[in-house]
Amino acid sequence: MSVFSGDRPIAFVTGGAKRVGRASCLALARAGCDVLTTYRSSEDEAMALAGEVRELDREADGCALDLDDLDSVTDAGERLARELPRLDVLVHNASVYAPSPLEKLSADELLAQYRVNAAAPALLSSRLAPLLRASDRPGGGAVVAMCDIHAMGRPRAGHLAYAMSKAALVELINVLALNLAPEVRVNGVAPGVVEWPDEGYESDEASQQRYLKRVPLDRPGTPEEAAETVRWLALDATYLTGQVVRVDGGRWIT
Repeated sequence: MSVFSGDRPIAFVTGGAKRVGRASCLALARAGCDVLTTYRSSEDEAMALAGEVRELDREADGCALDLDDLDSVTDAGERLARELPRLDVLVHNASVYAPSPLEKLSADELLAQYRVNAAAPALLSSRLAPLLRASDRPGGGAVVAMCDIHAMGRPRAGHLAYAMSKAALVELINVLALNLAPEVRVNGVAPGVVEWPDEGYESDEASQQRYLKRVPLDRPGTPEEAAETVRWLALDATYLTGQVVRVDGGRWIT
């Protein structure tokens, strides 16, 4: 990763080419970070994002990584630990979200969502921990994981594999917060809806309106609102660790 000199803080965001990941990369770049992101199939979008980051006078790069392949994840973490000059922020943003009705649940889909949503973040955190511990940022290094209020006591029917895997991610935050303290802070962001899906569950207007009836602020959030919480936790919340901030317009209390 010779593109990074190490003169500025470096943020590594998985799945940063689109949606909340893209907004998080730009928010961190505006706050002074160089940005590395991963993509699985969205190479064009990742390269376009890198161009936007460079327009902010920050360095940027993207690398292909399939988080469902845990051997590749481990190898990537070890390679980055050797090649990056520093690492100050690690954002576990990439995830898979797919329905898994109880009646048709298979071992393959259960494990596939677990690998991407929980195991891959654990492995990357493990391999990159030494770099994060060495950060000279105020408050030290930071890990931020993208969680979901619907895997924290507000489950959606028909999404068993997703809910289980994201619940494991929430517990990973607690475990990492203990293991990496005091040098590294570990927190999470749990959106309700900050961007509607392009297809499938809640991609239609009727479903969206039903959901919004239970949101006190009466609107969906935006990727930028979620990304601002990521930025704050990563760079400014220097006395916060082991916490999950819900960005849900009040949906949790209804």
